[in-house]
Amino acid sequence: MARENGIYRRPDSRFWWIAATLPNGKRIRQSAGTETYEEAKALLAKLTLDAYKAEHFGIKPQRTWQEAVVRYLSIKAKLRSFKDLQRMCRVLDPFLYDLTLNQITGDVVWQIVQSEMKKGNSAATINRYLALMRGLLRIARDEWQWIDSIPKIRLLSGEVERDRWLTQDEADRLIAACPAHLAALVRFALATGCRAREITGLEWDRVDLRRKTAWLNQTKNGTPRGVPLNADAIEVLTEELGKHSRYCFTFRGKPIVFQVTNTAWVTALKKAGIEDFRFHDLRHTWASWHRQAGTSCDELKDLGGWKSRQMVDRYAKFATENLRSAAARIEREKPDNVVELVTFLSRPDVKRA
Repeated sequence: MARENGIYRRPDSRFWWIAATLPNGKRIRQSAGTETYEEAKALLAKLTLDAYKAEHFGIKPQRTWQEAVVRYLSIKAKLRSFKDLQRMCRVLDPFLYDLTLNQITGDVVWQIVQSEMKKGNSAATINRYLALMRGLLRIARDEWQWIDSIPKIRLLSGEVERDRWLTQDEADRLIAACPAHLAALVRFALATGCRAREITGLEWDRVDLRRKTAWLNQTKNGTPRGVPLNADAIEVLTEELGKHSRYCFTFRGKPIVFQVTNTAWVTALKKAGIEDFRFHDLRHTWASWHRQAGTSCDELKDLGGWKSRQMVDRYAKFATENLRSAAARIEREKPDNVVELVTFLSRPDVKRA
């Protein structure tokens, strides 16, 4: 009887299952996620009604935030930052778990912001949550076409941008203070701007020393990219040849699977006299050095694998070559360049007749 209604039991599951053809012709077979027959029957009725409305009236079914998160995480599963995305989704879950995407309004976003501010979270932390919400909703609208509109989500102002980088002297002190395996990672990061996981996961079959190129297959944004190797990077890789058949960088003959910011990193920083510095700041150092050397923002964007110019503009302040001639126009050695203007205070007193 239940099978004829599209609802049935499976011997390997405690839940009721649904197998039916919807009014739009779509065949579904899925778990109802409930042990109660009435609830499974209600779910099938809802799916049937939504499909009927979509087929005959063009009304889109109401999708929930939870449905969107499940699909979103399945798409992002291979990203290095996947665990961070999971963590942020868990933070947002108490606010959004029982809402449909159409019910997420500006008021809901405001409640999230106020709640996180009361917890003492910084603008930067809250902005990470807002950016995830905005990105997920845009995908649901533009790619999945689950909704027609989304609320306008603005990031909070006042976020303090981290501006931490090393001078050449500080970098030399840090390298000298590191054990051999860590020094190799630091040197390669400073030469290429690669992230820690990109370096520790680099394999020899993705390196061509003759052509001075490496290819990264797993990056933060999920897009493979090529990395040109300068003389410093080639020197580091040459020193690592023969230590492992697969991985370029190792520790005691084995691939580096641990976090590089461990006790050895902290000890090296202390020995070098460097404070408030993370391994990722080596990438900021590399980018800052490039801009100081005259590398354009467009060149730096391609070198670092950034998807948008906005991510690179933060380093524009380090390049002043294009302003040198302007700054020199008022040098004291060039008095003829400055025209003295007569002001009311400098004007001589003239007696009226």
